[in-house]
Order: sequence, then structure tokens, then C-alpha cells
Amino acid sequence: MENFVEVDVRGLSCPEPVLLTMDAMQDNPGRAVRVLGDEAHTRRNIEKMLDYEKKSFATTVRPDGCFEITFQA
Repeated sequence: MENFVEVDVRGLSCPEPVLLTMDAMQDNPGRAVRVLGDEAHTRRNIEKMLDYEKKSFATTVRPDGCFEITFQA
């Protein structure tokens, strides 16, 4: 099982989730990062930032409506 750096952005308003995700990338180069969130617009903003940074990522929407984005920092 991979050891993830976890970033929980549930309940936070933009731009804070994007900034926290960027901080995790910068602070943990080469490590796997998992972002947990609950707003569709937050998910899209984080995905746009990861695209801009040329990071490959996977997004999963959980049964409870939250999302997980995983990527390599």
C-alpha cells in the first residue's frame, strides 16, 4: 500500500484548496499525494492546476459525493 501525503480540503473555499495542494507538491517532491475534497468546482480548479503543472493524476468520486485526486508530487 502506497504511503500518501494527504491533503484534506473538505469545507474550504477557493483558492485555499488549490494553494494547499500546491504546498503539498512543493513540500513533498516525488511523493504520492492524495487530495480529499467535497466541491465539484474545487475539484475542477485543482485538476486545472495539475494540468498546468503537467502532472498526471487520477480522480475518483466516492459514494458519499466527495472526491479524491491522487498524483505524484
